[in-house]
Amino acid sequence: MLLTVALLLVSLVMITKGADWFVESAVSLSEKSGIPKIIIGATIVSFATTAPEFTVSAMAAYLDHVEMTVGNAVGSAICNIGLVLGSIIIIKAIPIELHGFTRKGAFMLSSAILLIIVAYDGVVSPFDGILLLMVFLGFMYYNFRLQRAIFDGNEGVREKVPLSQLKKDIILFITGAILVVIGSRILVDAGITIAEWLGVPEMIIALTLVALGTSLPELITAVSSTLKGHQDISIGNILGANTMDIALILGASSQIRPLTILPQSLAYDFPFMLLIMVLLVIFGITGRKLQRWEGGLILGVYIIYVVGLFTLYN
Repeated sequence: MLLTVALLLVSLVMITKGADWFVESAVSLSEKSGIPKIIIGATIVSFATTAPEFTVSAMAAYLDHVEMTVGNAVGSAICNIGLVLGSIIIIKAIPIELHGFTRKGAFMLSSAILLIIVAYDGVVSPFDGILLLMVFLGFMYYNFRLQRAIFDGNEGVREKVPLSQLKKDIILFITGAILVVIGSRILVDAGITIAEWLGVPEMIIALTLVALGTSLPELITAVSSTLKGHQDISIGNILGANTMDIALILGASSQIRPLTILPQSLAYDFPFMLLIMVLLVIFGITGRKLQRWEGGLILGVYIIYVVGLFTLYN
């Protein structure tokens, strides 16, 4: 027990320090290359912070623990908005760049709605997974086109800083990402061990503890970037990470093994996932700013979800 707790603390230190390097280098790369921070957040940062979810879900599918695969991906999407973004907005209201937010929010909602449709028969088949992966590819193509549009006719921005001057930032970015991923993996293993001692069902472990553990990179990155005044990385990261959680992770995992969907997911987890995503998008497009009370409401919905989960399904 003492060793497990020690590993838990070490993993938190690794995640915290790694995320600090991660955000600083991402902002520096953004400023030096001329790429807007919301694109950095929605692509590179999202890829790196989603790596723990992808690794855990793919490994769970390979080991035939498909409940863990689905619970981790869906639970992470709920946690990213409800706990992570809700907490961040309470700390500080986030201004919204309406065009980018609307498009990225549409991809996130599309992936969630498609998941609910293909999972209605109780399984996400390899063909269903290909449909999800197509949404992910569309999301990446949109970001690629957006980046090209920014640079078109302004090639001087692209060449403003020589690659040699970006080496330190790139090294810190990669090192930070590695620390975040390894730290998250250690935390998940330690958390699962503790949860098993408490006799909690695997699906609930996946939806809460594992989802929280694999969402820690998003949480630490969001808190760190917000405190440093870079909230646009936070919102871009969450929208990108959620699209990847559903479209990429479940789409890819279903290619390893068909994913059985429990009645609990269809009746409880999926509706809450869609509700919390819709709330975020509505708040963003109606006010052009995510207000602190809206963050409180989003966090409140997440707390209700978790309480209901343990009350109804434990």
